[in-house]
Amino acid sequence: VQLVESGGGLVQAGGSLRLSCAASGRTFSSYAMGWFRQAPGKEREFVAGVSWSGHSISYADSVKGRFTISRTNAKNTMYLQMRSLKPEDTAVYYCATSPGVLAGPKVYEYDYWGQGTQVTVSS
Repeated sequence: VQLVESGGGLVQAGGSLRLSCAASGRTFSSYAMGWFRQAPGKEREFVAGVSWSGHSISYADSVKGRFTISRTNAKNTMYLQMRSLKPEDTAVYYCATSPGVLAGPKVYEYDYWGQGTQVTVSS
């Protein structure tokens, strides 16, 4: 299974970015997916998750109303639209796939991870 993130970069506070996660090697449409992030010196934290069908979605409280997760099973791709970015959103963002039906908030619920993409928000 291979997951490849893209779309990270440097943006000013208040700006937007759209991350993508391209998946291969697994029947994409059968698995839940999630986005996590890790800032320097901090633990990896859940950002958002989406069920295999796309109908069940969850967000961390810190990003609710600003981030939108989605997936296009026909393209084996998941997205994270990030708006109103804040300096505290600065982190390496990872996508991950879960063998479960739903995308939970715990790292151990996910079995494959991408290499990460850096998001830096300047003040």
